[in-house]
Amino acid sequence: MRSLSQMLHRFRSDERGTAVAEAVIVLPLLIWSYLALFVYWDAFRTVNTSQKAAYTISDMISREMNTVPLTPAYVTGMRDMMKYMMDSDQTVRLRVSSVTWSQAHNRYEVDWSVSPGGAFSLLTTSNIGTVKDRIPTLADGDHVIVVESEVDYHPLANGFGWVASLNSFDWAYQDYTANGRFATTPDPGTPQIKQDVQDMVLKQFIVTRPRFTPKLCMQGFTCS
Repeated sequence: MRSLSQMLHRFRSDERGTAVAEAVIVLPLLIWSYLALFVYWDAFRTVNTSQKAAYTISDMISREMNTVPLTPAYVTGMRDMMKYMMDSDQTVRLRVSSVTWSQAHNRYEVDWSVSPGGAFSLLTTSNIGTVKDRIPTLADGDHVIVVESEVDYHPLANGFGWVASLNSFDWAYQDYTANGRFATTPDPGTPQIKQDVQDMVLKQFIVTRPRFTPKLCMQGFTCS
């Protein structure tokens, strides 16, 4: 009995192998944390890049002097620039429209709308009601440029729920408006809890007043 007691005492006091045991317990958590941080970083990077690209397009168009009308090829070039800034597996869609407020008709009216490759249906006076709540109040005859973009985001760890969990703050519906300067307005959509970082569509909605001319014209559309 004494021998058994001594053996148990030695076993309890023996600390050999504890580092290995601790590593077995902690290593999976370290790997999970590393992968989760990398997935989060990639998601935030993509959101940030899509925002900057959309703002850049809006700002470039707002600085046009209107000495010659814009062309659909110009807008296609803007779309291609945004595609270059994004990852190769991320599809980019773009729509650029010119919108004015008509006091006589008490409504927003669309001067022109262009979407390279038909990615969006064209914005018209008849369907502008779908976005009118996102357009700031305009004086009679004021014109603004509306830039809408969508980027399909595919997370690096798509489908692996154990890699990252995320309380979504509605990335897919971040809407921004700018009237002379950039200002942000939140989308009324309700945030939802996601079990992991899923595929999502990053949307931007930017309204900018032309800086150097009352309105911008587009080739192929009447410019009154």
